[in-house]
Amino acid sequence: MGKGVIPKSFIEQLLAQVDIVQVIGQRVPLKKAGKNYVACCPFHHEKTPSFNVSPVKQFYHCFGCGASGDAIRFLQAYDGLSFPDAVEALAQQVGLHVPYEQLSSQQQQQQQRQATLYEVLQQAARFYRYQLRDHPEAEVAKAYLRQRGLTPEIAKAYYLGYAPSGWDALTQAFQPWSAYEPLLLEAGLRVAREGRSGSYDRFRHRIMFPIRDVRGRVVGFGGRVLGDDKPKYLNSPESPVFHKSRVLYGLYELLQRRIQLDHIIVVEGYMDVIALAQHGVWNSVATLGTAVTAEHLDILYRRVDQVVFSFDGDAAGRKAAWKAVELLLPNLNERQSAKIMFLPEGEDPDSLVRKLGREVFLKRIKDAPDVVGFVVQALIAQLPVPVTQQEGRRQFLAGVTPWLKLAQGWYQAVLLEMAADVLGVKPWQLAKQLGIYVPLAGSGGHYRQTRHLPPPVLGVPHRLVRYLLAQPERVERLFSEEELEALARMPEPGMTLLVEVVRRLQQGASPQAVKQHLMQAGEKIVLSAIEQIPLPAEGQEGEQMFEALLQQLMEQVMLAQTEDLETVLALKSARKKSDEKAN
Repeated sequence: MGKGVIPKSFIEQLLAQVDIVQVIGQRVPLKKAGKNYVACCPFHHEKTPSFNVSPVKQFYHCFGCGASGDAIRFLQAYDGLSFPDAVEALAQQVGLHVPYEQLSSQQQQQQQRQATLYEVLQQAARFYRYQLRDHPEAEVAKAYLRQRGLTPEIAKAYYLGYAPSGWDALTQAFQPWSAYEPLLLEAGLRVAREGRSGSYDRFRHRIMFPIRDVRGRVVGFGGRVLGDDKPKYLNSPESPVFHKSRVLYGLYELLQRRIQLDHIIVVEGYMDVIALAQHGVWNSVATLGTAVTAEHLDILYRRVDQVVFSFDGDAAGRKAAWKAVELLLPNLNERQSAKIMFLPEGEDPDSLVRKLGREVFLKRIKDAPDVVGFVVQALIAQLPVPVTQQEGRRQFLAGVTPWLKLAQGWYQAVLLEMAADVLGVKPWQLAKQLGIYVPLAGSGGHYRQTRHLPPPVLGVPHRLVRYLLAQPERVERLFSEEELEALARMPEPGMTLLVEVVRRLQQGASPQAVKQHLMQAGEKIVLSAIEQIPLPAEGQEGEQMFEALLQQLMEQVMLAQTEDLETVLALKSARKKSDEKAN
């Protein structure tokens, strides 16, 4: 539990004493290359090393995926720690005590309350786990799990448990009861009786699925009924520590596997996640009885560039798919992709992988259309007359227009061209008719030739532009004219854009005016992608991330100018091989 705010001066002292090579080397095998160390990146899949650790700058940077930062940032990304926990871990390593600035009494009470709820939920998870092992009624639960093909190892990995029948089983685990009952009510494990005093257990005669956040803390539960009671699945209500829109079931367990991720699969239920894991497909997570949210997208795309959304093949599944598309099209940026996969009607991932096996399931993922392809294919399939007829094209245009106007940036350009192909017109003609401005649609066949190339990756300059347009006051302490000229000569994508933004902000232009200028200069696609980059919360962590980006930018400049030939050759060779393979 955090005890307050960690002073910035202590962070600087800690980073000065920590050896980043030692911190990363304990987790990733590093190889000496000149003055630096290199390795295959732990944050994306690659066969040639593009991950660079500098003992001089105490900084890491991957030239493949752009991951970068100091020792604190590495522990956050690799170990899944919060900022305070990463600081505590490093401080313990070098024998320092972490000081905390005093919080207000209200903040202290809130933190203490949350910490107590976490402890209660963890204790409940242990209780349910023991009941699955020891309770006489648990044989029904064990038989159900065996019938679903789950091994004890998988049940242990997901910490499955059993809630006994009866109304007051939890009283065995929480004494004195008068002290714990209010906390159990707040955590959603007990339900207040209507019209009279007292409460009763929410979960009864159910297999229990603890829901854990990325730090491994139990924040809630899901329960699968073993009898005829309704509902079949029951989730904890929202609480001060449990927000369905911000949690994905199975993500913590996935991160503990330490596997390289090309994509994450989003399924609908707990058993889908667990059954896939039983068959060696560990990269799946589930929403918790709610549609995918913008917060879910942020959590997912922080870890991978591609997400596969799996839906049932019935009408409800297709309705859920369109709801996901409605969220995806305006929020995805150029380096993010999404696939929409439908299962055969009457099947779910659990039943399909058990019936047909892992390889068939993975092939369905591979063959699934991307989000834009799904929109076009689905709209054509819904037409009552063929799209080759004039009436079919008219109805297709009516159906695709709202999606074209909803989509943003690169995805709008792709959808525009695919729709134009179906209608038999030029993309620029369709854009003009609908009043849509898409720069890539203006040159006839040019975009057609390049649309299958992977979208460009936004680099450090683009991320700095995002910060500066959101917080223009930062520009006052950045870059002399001489430094800007040096940056402008760098070949790194986005450097020219960064220099332009800095100069205009330094001259007193407002962020809105700068954006307008970029739009008029044909940078709408890039600007749209930049604005999708999430900003951290204001305060210490945001400041740390901004400083890390500046340090990374300076590292790129210094690397371009370094005379350490061994380091340059090692990194450039790795990057060249990676690029050749991608092409």
